[in-house]
Amino acid sequence: MSDINDRIRSLVSDNDVVLFMKGTPLFPQCGFSNLAVQVLDHCGVAYESVDVLQDMEVRQGIKAYSDWPTIPQLYVKGEFLGGSDIMKEMFEAGELQELLDEQGVAKAES
Repeated sequence: MSDINDRIRSLVSDNDVVLFMKGTPLFPQCGFSNLAVQVLDHCGVAYESVDVLQDMEVRQGIKAYSDWPTIPQLYVKGEFLGGSDIMKEMFEAGELQELLDEQGVAKAES
């Protein structure tokens, strides 16, 4: 399990924003992942996505890594924020954009 933890830790630390999701941003494979992509796209930030359906080790490992049972999962600057419900609530309150701005997260290229 330490190998998968090392892989996840590397993904989370090497990228400002990482979304572990089902599918890809262009083809989300569940409604929750779709919602997460829409929120991040609306915020206009660059992010790395990891399709957990392509790697069962990551799919299970991310749940243990975060101690969070569901996917999608969002990490900003190495910190776990939560899933799509938390992302939605933070976005609607203006907190997500504020956090992304405070953390100096790069904007997505147009």
